[in-house]
Order: sequence, then C-alpha cells, then structure tokens
Amino acid sequence: MKYLEYTPLDRINDFLSHVNLGERNIKGCLEAYSCKHTGTDKKLSLSLENEIFDYLGKSSDADSSSPVEYLMCRSSRKTLIYLLLSLYHMYPDYDFSAVNAHQFFTEESWDSFKQIFDVYMFEASKEWLDANEGSALLETLYKALDEVVKVAECEIYTYNPEADADPFLEKGAIWSYHFFFYNRRLKRVVSFRFSCVSNLVGEGHLLDDSSFDEDGEIFDGMDM
Repeated sequence: MKYLEYTPLDRINDFLSHVNLGERNIKGCLEAYSCKHTGTDKKLSLSLENEIFDYLGKSSDADSSSPVEYLMCRSSRKTLIYLLLSLYHMYPDYDFSAVNAHQFFTEESWDSFKQIFDVYMFEASKEWLDANEGSALLETLYKALDEVVKVAECEIYTYNPEADADPFLEKGAIWSYHFFFYNRRLKRVVSFRFSCVSNLVGEGHLLDDSSFDEDGEIFDGMDM
C-alpha cells in the first residue's frame, strides 16, 4: 500500500486537525492509499490470507453467525485484506486479525454515511462555513473524495471494533467513526476517521454519564 498525497484532502485535514468547541474538540483525518503492494505488504497479505484459510478449514457452514460465506468469496477476501493493509499502515504497531476484523466491517451507502456525517459533524460544518464562505464541508469532502476514488464507483465500509480493540480510540473520546471508500477498479482506498474528544479529561476531569447527556443535547430532535 502506497500513501497518496492529494492537496484537496490536505485542506480538509488542516481544518479537522483541531476544531475547538470549548469543552470538546472535533478531529478528523483523511488518508489515501494505492492498493499496490509495497515493502512487506506481500508477506503480510499472504499471512492474512492464510489466517482466513485456516479459519475456513475449521469453521462449520451450519453456524449462521460465522462469516464463512463472505470469506469464501475471493473478491471479498481481497477487499478485506486491502482494508486491513490500510489499517496496518495507519497503525503499524497493532496486530489486526483478519477473521476478527471482518466482524467489525459493515458495508454502507453514501446516504448512510451522509446521515451520520450531517448529525455528528454538524458543529464542525458550521465552523467550516464560517471560515470558508460559500462551500459546505460535506460538499467539499465529496469533491475531494471524488477526485481520488470516484465516489459513485466506491464500496463504502465502516470500521467499528469494540472499544478495547480500537487502536484509534483516544482517551476522552465521546464518539468516533471510521469509514473506508474503496474503488476496486482504480485500486485505491481512502480512510476517513473523525471523532469528538472531551477537553475535560485533559484537565483532570472524569467523564460520567452526565457528560454524555449534555453532549447528546445537540442531537435532540434529529433523526439518528
């Protein structure tokens, strides 16, 4: 996997590096990769595929909760491995399991992504408009993604592991999302992770249920 530099992504990354909302920050990061193997990718890819084959050899088709049917498909295995290789490049010290990771990936649509973005990035979008008159953050994001991976041709996935198995989860995180936009034809993938982090934790305060209730007020009346 080769990291790709794109100026439109850099512009959004600069903005999302620190959106200060007082007691909390909104953070986000876009990273683009070519799905061509580089360095140790080939060895790691082979290791991940062997892990999947070992799992398939021990699994029973009768188990309705198992991912056997998905992993039996070569193109599905290939997609999963590309997504995992992207994760390894973003977090090289973490040991991602192919079989376990499969449980955490969910295929999405642009509409479902947009709904999540509109709700959780509402305040960040207002800050963007104040600084960039005439261009909405989501519109700018769409154009940037389209330049890299052609959104209409993309498969979109969320990565949502358990909290104790998420290397990206920061201390004080109130919420966090991680999306992947994968273009099979172009062999490119863009990772987009965005989160809300409490500033109170850094000041020695502990998050409790009331903290989440207070932050939840901004979502009152919205269609979640």
